[in-house]
Amino acid sequence: MTDVYTDGACAGNPGPGGWGVLIEGESPRRLSGGERATTNNRMELQAAIEALAAFRPGTKVTIHTDSQYVRNGVTSWVHGWKKNGWRTAAKKPVKNQDLWQALDALATERAVTWKWVKGHAGHPGNEEADRLAREGMAPFA
Repeated sequence: MTDVYTDGACAGNPGPGGWGVLIEGESPRRLSGGERATTNNRMELQAAIEALAAFRPGTKVTIHTDSQYVRNGVTSWVHGWKKNGWRTAAKKPVKNQDLWQALDALATERAVTWKWVKGHAGHPGNEEADRLAREGMAPFA
C-alpha cells in the first residue's frame, strides 16, 4: 500500500490554480501542474486524478486529501450521480462531471482507500502537497 497526498490551490475562485501530489516511498515522487482559469474544486479533483494515473491498475493506494468534496464525492455521491444519469438529487447536472468521470474510472481500476486529513494543520504530507499545488499554480498566477 502506497501513501499519497493530494491538494489543490486556487488564487481566486475561479482564477489561476494548481494541483500537487506527493507519492511517498523509498524514493518519493512529486507531481504538480496547473491551469490559467479554474476552480479550487477542479484542482482538488485533478490532483486525485493525477495521483491515481501514476499507478497501474490493481495497485493498492491510500489517498490522503484535505478535500471533503473529493473524498465524499468519490466514496459516496458518485454512485447516485451515475444512477441518475450524472444529475444531482435536485435533478441538476453534476458540476465537474468530466473530472468526476475520469476519477471514478481510475479509482475503479485500483484498490483505493480514501482518507481525509485536516488541511493547513502541519501534517507533513499535506503541507508538501499544498506546496506542490502552489508551485503548479505559479506560472499561471
